Amino acid sequence: MNYLSTRGHPDRKRFCEILLEGLAPDGGLYLPEAYPQVDTATLAKWRALPYAELAFEILSLYIDDIPPADLKAICAKTYTAEVFGTDEIVPLRELEDGVYLEALSNGPTLAFKDMAMQLLGNLFEYELARRGAELNILGATSGDTGSAAEYAMRGKKGVRVFMTSPDGRMSPFQQAQMFSLQDENIHNIAITGVFDDCQDIVKAVSNDLGFKRKYRIGTVNSINWARLLAQVVYYFAGYFQATASNDKPVSFTVPSGNFGNVCAGHVARSMGLPIQTLVVATNENDVLDEFFRTGVYRVRAAVDTHETSSPSMDISKASNFERFVFDLVGRDAAKLRKLFVDDLGLQGSFDLSADPAFKQAAERFGFKSGRSTHADRLATIRDTDKRFATLVDPHTADGLKAAREQLVPGVPMVVLETALPIKFAATLVEALGAEPARPKKFEGIEALPKRVVKLPADAEAVKAYIAENCD
Repeated sequence: MNYLSTRGHPDRKRFCEILLEGLAPDGGLYLPEAYPQVDTATLAKWRALPYAELAFEILSLYIDDIPPADLKAICAKTYTAEVFGTDEIVPLRELEDGVYLEALSNGPTLAFKDMAMQLLGNLFEYELARRGAELNILGATSGDTGSAAEYAMRGKKGVRVFMTSPDGRMSPFQQAQMFSLQDENIHNIAITGVFDDCQDIVKAVSNDLGFKRKYRIGTVNSINWARLLAQVVYYFAGYFQATASNDKPVSFTVPSGNFGNVCAGHVARSMGLPIQTLVVATNENDVLDEFFRTGVYRVRAAVDTHETSSPSMDISKASNFERFVFDLVGRDAAKLRKLFVDDLGLQGSFDLSADPAFKQAAERFGFKSGRSTHADRLATIRDTDKRFATLVDPHTADGLKAAREQLVPGVPMVVLETALPIKFAATLVEALGAEPARPKKFEGIEALPKRVVKLPADAEAVKAYIAENCD
């Protein structure tokens, strides 16, 4: 399996090369040259597999430069009941007629990011040991990626983590999860700005090839293909739990800001998983919803990025969107470059409304979208608690609201849960008047000593900090 850049760089690379690299040399994102196809016989064989074995089967289609026995051992080490709370790893429950919740938040940091990050930590450690190398991971988080990455990488040999986050823009619980870690290989950097500033810094540093090579910079954001690939697995697992046979279509609704979670669904669908619709659920920062309604992708400036009660989706530049648009325009790298480098880079937007490809977003690729507001998510949280005695976090509430608008009789709608409610306690208190329960291991976490440095939204300042802490 070879991987190419969305922006047309001529090099083709193997999985373990892009695992440690992040962005392609031309600033593009890596994708496989073609998506492996899965037929009904293979689906039937996979249906009864435990999660770790299912992960191995799917990952094996994309990873041929790790010996199968080693890859199988990595999957078995990663996906255990001890780490994720249940034998199913991602248990599915029917909330109401035709609407299901897939639990993705039972990992160490109580968010869906653990599903991929725990695997990524083990893959990094394996490959770095095989090479006798070290890696400095630079990441950006709006809340959950950072803690998931840090918990997955803490204490790992040969790995340092430099995680940027928007200063004051995460929930107190999210901040405490990250900033309370005292491990020497974990560095938290609070950036004066919004998440998009953090993401721009990561891209700027990754595009400085000299610095990247000198300091061995890698990424754990969903620009890293390995992380997105790991997320593909739970679409298959959710599908198998929602159906009794492989002739029944299923739809998924995915709360999304950076487009990584739902892009994994796009990959699963492209492989042949019978997904009818992929619903992108956004909050007030509705850049993605605007695109799927109008064909116009228009990023917002930092001052126009709303601070909302579903803060992990307070994003106006969806990094992984480039992967989908690459497929949408027929994998035409020149056209992709014009859209993302010329139009988006110079004008802050691009317009596909008159392009025949835009119709394919829904017709061929199954995408629809929805938008939720603060009032909507409070109402959804209250309704879900009252009718089903189930607490959901604000992002999952956004998903439920969008899902109900796109229901089709006879087609199960699986909503991907994104986090446990305690991570966003203030909104749950506003909605219900009481704070949700928290696991014992996180009691009093907000009062623990913090280990964090504040820096301006400047790539050079971050590079200087990395250089200083790599000596």
